[in-house]
Amino acid sequence: MKKLFYFALIAASLAASGSLPLQAQEQPIEIGGTASFSGTRKPILIHLSGFTGEVAEVLKFDLYVMGFKEETSENALYELSGSNNGDVKAELRFTRGGGGAGAAGRPASLLAQIYTGPNARALAHRLADDVVLKVTGINGIAETHIAYKSGSGRTSEIYIADFDGHNAQEVTHDHSDVAAPCWVPGRMALYYTSYKLGGPSIFYHNLSTGERRNFAHYGGMNSAAAVSRDGRRVAMILSKTGSPDVFVCDADGSNLKDLTPTREDESSPCWSPDGQWICFAGKVKERRALCKVSANGGPIRPLETAMGSPSEPDWSPDGKWIVFTSQHGGNFDICVVPAAGGAAVALVSGEDPSWAPNSRNVIFVKRSNGNRVLSLLDVPTKQVKDVTRLSGRESSNSQPSWAR
Repeated sequence: MKKLFYFALIAASLAASGSLPLQAQEQPIEIGGTASFSGTRKPILIHLSGFTGEVAEVLKFDLYVMGFKEETSENALYELSGSNNGDVKAELRFTRGGGGAGAAGRPASLLAQIYTGPNARALAHRLADDVVLKVTGINGIAETHIAYKSGSGRTSEIYIADFDGHNAQEVTHDHSDVAAPCWVPGRMALYYTSYKLGGPSIFYHNLSTGERRNFAHYGGMNSAAAVSRDGRRVAMILSKTGSPDVFVCDADGSNLKDLTPTREDESSPCWSPDGQWICFAGKVKERRALCKVSANGGPIRPLETAMGSPSEPDWSPDGKWIVFTSQHGGNFDICVVPAAGGAAVALVSGEDPSWAPNSRNVIFVKRSNGNRVLSLLDVPTKQVKDVTRLSGRESSNSQPSWAR
């Protein structure tokens, strides 16, 4: 019952995410123009005062991940003050340093709110998202959720958690190798690969009802399911015809079509937000490359990145960017490239990236002392925070998917 209640809470927040209106007078922050990445941006300086304990800890973590940096009141552009003795009370103001002084030289107030409820952590997340919306004009991601693989081999399972790793819940109990969880956009449901039946099969799992069904169990490989934004079509990697190809079908499994009938190995499909294109990792002239193909079939088009051995692409929800992993020797980098192709930019060491709903943050995997740790990246500032509180097998958490 506790698990189903938690899943219901996530379902409610998923329904709410993306529904908050943007402030008409403010423009959304773009990662860097329409043609090229503009490089590292400075974080937004903010001063926090009056909050204590868990609420203060959550606010500092959330705001840092979303591009803010704590600063003294003299140097900050914004001040967030308040208290959390019972309810969470907060006021967000421009400081004089921010150029937003109001009447009689007093700082102009942007937000004055009292947050009520039994869960102080959830209230702090809500406040952090409100601050981000007021300052940047885009929705925050503090109330979003992730899915991921925990463990390795036959000791791995699929988990879901809050974006910061709290409230982790085990989804599978297969006691077998699992891989590649993928959220159904806007729904409390996942696709993932499990070896529960012996070979790799793709399962669909409705977390609200507990219903689970075998979605793809053809001969050979069945893996890397990816769902279109409208939830109507699924791309995946199948080797039923020989080498692993990108296939697409309807959400009920019908109308299965091979989009890449080549002798090369393809992997990691992802959808453009408009559902017209699928990006994947393949080979061009014997070299690893990112490629695109129409979701309805057609010629395979290489995507220029100017990076060695690109893999694991993920298309940003706003359609502008593709984040991916680049391998050079034994090292891995998280890179971003315009969706139309061009010169990619390396952001941070890591692999397995997944965009947040705001097209600004990325969750990825960092290797540390033989372990795999999930980390959160703010792309414009390159600020990184490890997700260190995950339940499950702490030595290996990988293959994250951010709910959108």
